[in-house]
Amino acid sequence: MPAYCFAMLPSFSSGALTALLYTQAKEFFGIYDPALGWFTQVNPAGVRLLGYPSEEVFLADPDHSLRSPPWTGAQWDALCEQARRDGHRAVEAEIRRHTGEALSAYLELTYFRDGERPFFLIHITEQSRLQQAERELAHSVRRFEAVFTNATIGIIVCNQAGDIVSANGLAGQQFGYPPAELLGQRIEVLVPNAAGRHHQQLRESFNAHPQVRGMGQHRVLRGLRQDGTDFPVEVSLSYFHLDEELYVVAYVLDVTAKHDAAQELVAQHQRVARLNADLEQKVADRTHALMITLEQLEKRGQELAQALAAEQELGEMKSRFVSMASHEFRTPLTGVLTSAELIADYAQGPQKEKQLRHVARIRSSVKHLNDILEEFLSVGRIEEGRVEATPATLEMEKLLGETVADVQGLLKTGQRIECEGECAGLIRLDASLLRKILVNLLSNAIKYSGENTVVHVHAACQDRQLTLRVEDQGVGISQEDQQHLFERFFRARNVSTVPGTGLGLYIIAKYLELMGGTIALHSELNLGTTVTITIPYENHSAD
Repeated sequence: MPAYCFAMLPSFSSGALTALLYTQAKEFFGIYDPALGWFTQVNPAGVRLLGYPSEEVFLADPDHSLRSPPWTGAQWDALCEQARRDGHRAVEAEIRRHTGEALSAYLELTYFRDGERPFFLIHITEQSRLQQAERELAHSVRRFEAVFTNATIGIIVCNQAGDIVSANGLAGQQFGYPPAELLGQRIEVLVPNAAGRHHQQLRESFNAHPQVRGMGQHRVLRGLRQDGTDFPVEVSLSYFHLDEELYVVAYVLDVTAKHDAAQELVAQHQRVARLNADLEQKVADRTHALMITLEQLEKRGQELAQALAAEQELGEMKSRFVSMASHEFRTPLTGVLTSAELIADYAQGPQKEKQLRHVARIRSSVKHLNDILEEFLSVGRIEEGRVEATPATLEMEKLLGETVADVQGLLKTGQRIECEGECAGLIRLDASLLRKILVNLLSNAIKYSGENTVVHVHAACQDRQLTLRVEDQGVGISQEDQQHLFERFFRARNVSTVPGTGLGLYIIAKYLELMGGTIALHSELNLGTTVTITIPYENHSAD
């Protein structure tokens, strides 16, 4: 019987409810009193599930927390408030048994009132590892499908024979096909053989030695639409293996506008060259009026040069982004697909160890993909003005310690973080933004430093100003690259092989702008990087 059905009964003290809740239910059911801060009743099945010897021992437990590790007061209050507002709330959590070990469970809260007093009916169902894995796999597949479907670039997946097995909506729009009509066709239908390009030979070469090929590494190709018209395209390639079969992923970019702009630019240069040649022939006979005309032409030449530089910069940014996306999305996708197959194979009890190992791979891949998507979403929220700084009272040294603990899982072999804080007392800052800034700085320091290195973190609070310094012993950043570090999608050339989006420092700078802070960076190649941020804060109201 669903938990919310109990809340519809007239009173939790009625005989019918007592018989149902305490005699027939096979899962945990209990009545939680928010005024008391703990349960007033629990059924026998609930007592057994949590390992208590009796209902009396459970009700007298001074811990007053179901979860391991415990919910904070604010977290539990927020969960209860959501259940009160919506009538019902369900979450997944690690539930603490009386004996100390944890069990994975599905917890439901249903709000009801008895007279004037509010109560919650709490229902707990134990989950198996397979159920958790299936739910997480379904979530990861839905996330990937959303990325694939809504990508702003055409994506086409082919098998080794060159047959199209998948295509997103934008690829269909580019070539004038409904996506379903592309399935099963050869890639040559979209990009026909041209002089000097034979698909069969190129495909055999790629299948023998597959490798990622970025945008702009080959000349512009001509794509063929369903209506017979052609258009210029740039294509980058990546690949993955599924069930020991190779699949090729093509990322297609329609460069019609870029191609037209380049042709127009060439024509403009030719016109300017002709004008200059004519002016050189007539300069001796021209008066002051001709000098003015020449100055105007020179100014126009400078404007054209600036337009060319801007176009080149835009092209480089697009190429860098597409190359990064093809690399970053490939690994999580391969992990998700491979691990999904293995979970199905090892679904039986004797294969528990293998099942857990592959579930861990799925979690790692999904986390990686989520991190990338979160950075893109963060940039969107910032640029749309949906992020605001909300100062609140916090203990800086506690936040620093918690954040350092959170990133311990990222440390390489032999790496360690040394932390020093000089921020006694309470200050007022936006804890969420500050935590994100610190996590980003620590993640970069760990990522770009080698094994057996030390990351130093120092926080000081003085004269109503927080100074936070993160120093690593990593690869460093060249002076030439440092002037572009806070631009979107920019990545230093010496770390192009390390996974990343080039958005971290851009997001940090925007968060600091919201908080009225500043950032300074000092780095030398192969000697490490030191990042220092300063943020003004308000003292705690009691000061």
